[in-house]
Amino acid sequence: MNVNDLELFLNEAFPVENALDYDNVGLIAGDRNKVVTAILVSLDLTDKAIEVAKEIGANVIVTHHPIIFGGIKRLTLDDCTGKTLIKLVQSGISVIACHTNLDLTDEFGNLAIASKLGAEEPKRLEGAVCGVVYELPMDMKLNDYCRKVVSDLGTSGIITINNPENKVRKVFVQGGAFDEDSIEAVIKGGVDTVLSGEIKHHICVGLEQMGINTIIAGHSATEQAYLPKIKQMLSEKYPGISITVNYNNEVSSIL
Repeated sequence: MNVNDLELFLNEAFPVENALDYDNVGLIAGDRNKVVTAILVSLDLTDKAIEVAKEIGANVIVTHHPIIFGGIKRLTLDDCTGKTLIKLVQSGISVIACHTNLDLTDEFGNLAIASKLGAEEPKRLEGAVCGVVYELPMDMKLNDYCRKVVSDLGTSGIITINNPENKVRKVFVQGGAFDEDSIEAVIKGGVDTVLSGEIKHHICVGLEQMGINTIIAGHSATEQAYLPKIKQMLSEKYPGISITVNYNNEVSSIL
């Protein structure tokens, strides 16, 4: 298997035509004809992720977030993006991004988060741009549910502007950043709590006026739920290739 084969498989699993207009997915940098030795799965491409890849002998990093979104006018050591890309190329490592095309494949994105939160029968919310909805077996106080989110997602904390005594029963989850174009669907769907990695403050205030709680759990904390699913898929497709997940871009956090 070479890098091109891997990109084709990922583009089939997460159709590139589903990626949003601003996005940049697929092979971002590297030699598509190079034989794959091992794969590192990481949320972001960072210097530490490259160090992990080198440590385990991986010459491909599959990331969720693309390191390049728009055009680059120069590639130098003057900025962090340039430094990382130069280090990547010098290390002979390729990087493939699966971003909004993965987000819109709920099985590997939002359903993975819902599963980590112990949701029963989560399903896509009709009319929402991205995200799934589920109901708790019984009402919980917002304060108690926030504690559960911290524990289940392993986040360092959460932000909410709502009364901790508020009821939580029907939850809408979207990893990363909440898409405000989904607000109408959330209201029509009878959701009482929106959980995402990032939610703009004015959106939180507006939803509160409509009786809807908001929980901000952190971009990385929500989306790191995706990584084991990607590893499982790649391991099943390529049983002879070593697949490693890198959490929090820390050398000590590989498994």
